[in-house]
Amino acid sequence: MIDETDRIILSLLQEDSRITNSQLAQLAGLSASSCWRRIKSLEEIGLIKGYTATLDRTIAGFGFAAIIHVGLSRQSENSVAEFCRAIEERPEILDCYATTGDSDYHLRVVARDIADYNDFLDNFLFKLKGVAHVRSNIILKDIKSGLQLPLNQ
Repeated sequence: MIDETDRIILSLLQEDSRITNSQLAQLAGLSASSCWRRIKSLEEIGLIKGYTATLDRTIAGFGFAAIIHVGLSRQSENSVAEFCRAIEERPEILDCYATTGDSDYHLRVVARDIADYNDFLDNFLFKLKGVAHVRSNIILKDIKSGLQLPLNQ
């Protein structure tokens, strides 16, 4: 699907999405127009989903974070779709994964503090139809948090 040149471009973009096309082309050994066409192609096929800045959550005012394990009481198509729609609408939910095991979903959530988190639980998560159980693991310290895929492995 992608060749070595695409891997170089993607790795460089993952390191610094603000790199200029000219700099990127030079580092990838391409002309600027050829590099631009490759990037556009990677965007069109959906491999590049977007460009973003990575923020420090504590400096941004989100000093509290948790992993929440959620079990649903029923797995009907409608109840799952309703749950997913509600989750997608909440900006404090950074990630949501459907998983195997004891819980159906795992959420990574940020909040300003414990009171803000408690409000999120009481006034949103506990009120969702079909939620059977919720278990929280409080994040004490961020050890590794990344978005870069290991393309060179």
